Amino acid sequence: METKDAIARRAALELANGEVVNLGFGMPTAVANHIPEGVNVILQSENGCLMFGPTPALGEQDGDVANAGGQPITLLPGASIFDLATSFGIIRGGHVDTTILGALEVDQEGCIANWAMPVAPGKYSPGMGGAMDLVGGARKVVAVLQHADKKGRSKVLKKCTLPITGKGVLKTIITDKAVFEVTPTGLVLKEIAPELTVDELKAITDADFAVSQDLCEYRLHS
Repeated sequence: METKDAIARRAALELANGEVVNLGFGMPTAVANHIPEGVNVILQSENGCLMFGPTPALGEQDGDVANAGGQPITLLPGASIFDLATSFGIIRGGHVDTTILGALEVDQEGCIANWAMPVAPGKYSPGMGGAMDLVGGARKVVAVLQHADKKGRSKVLKKCTLPITGKGVLKTIITDKAVFEVTPTGLVLKEIAPELTVDELKAITDADFAVSQDLCEYRLHS
């Protein structure tokens, strides 16, 4: 299984029956393909869709219906399509139970940076999108990201270095190496990849973290 697909599969286990769930741009959009059996959620896309399902089979897609990343989606019975004003009314009105967002960096204080990469002095790309609304409007914010960047540097930090999307908003951090719960006293390691020991994880993680008494192997199934 590819790394990003495994992260999306693990993130889907965070969802509870009956929740309204927003899936952000990038890796989170794949969560729609991994909703556990028996868990019925209402998926919401910030570009104006409610009640969609997994990616349709090739040839069955509708070019006018897409997720936050512009990828085709399947509309479920009762689905609706609406404008951005209505979509952000749902988000800002506190009607989203859980949002799963991609991240460039996260830190041990529960901060997330996911909208700005520096491309020149004082200039950033690609832009914030709806992330700042989501971290303020959703009841639970889950960050998904690879544990390290292309140079092998930890993306789970003591303190974010990029512009912050939301301060102290995260409840859960999911990487390809571990799952952390964010608590008022810092990160708590809940799950770890089977190929790693706790000491090995600490060696590749900038952030400090405690280890749960119920630490278990990284889960891909409920």
